[in-house]
Amino acid sequence: MSKVNDTINAMIHYFHGDVRRIHHFLKVHSIAKTICLNEEMNSDVQFLVEITAITHDIGVKLAEEKFGSAAGEYQEQEGPPEAEKLLRELGFEEEFIDKVCYLIAHHHTYKGIDNIAYRVLLEADFLTNIYEDHISMDLAKNVKEKIFRTKSGIKLFEEMYGF
Repeated sequence: MSKVNDTINAMIHYFHGDVRRIHHFLKVHSIAKTICLNEEMNSDVQFLVEITAITHDIGVKLAEEKFGSAAGEYQEQEGPPEAEKLLRELGFEEEFIDKVCYLIAHHHTYKGIDNIAYRVLLEADFLTNIYEDHISMDLAKNVKEKIFRTKSGIKLFEEMYGF
């Protein structure tokens, strides 16, 4: 099996019985991978994006337990330590784990986006959240200019939501 598949299976186990969370990360992963392929990103960046997309919401469970909320700031706080444990168990290298944890710690932060993996993760998560959270198209259009920079992310936004 591949590391991507191993991570998907580990996250399905982690969210055992929580179909909503499982569906969410699978959709974000699929969209993120599509953006990477369309943008012809190198395999190292694509691998980082895929693993982060799969694990990006790992902090939700602890955030809800500790704070009674899945707010982004709590996910960013609780996610990295959980991701570190899971990825270490799966045999990922420390430097790679650090990169994933950084992205998880910022996946609801829309300022200071400093690398393409970060950008793709935000775009894929937002494309999924528009649908799942029933975000109005007016709000989505306004936010589009602030979030989307990749040609593929913009095209997916426009084609998925009919603009």
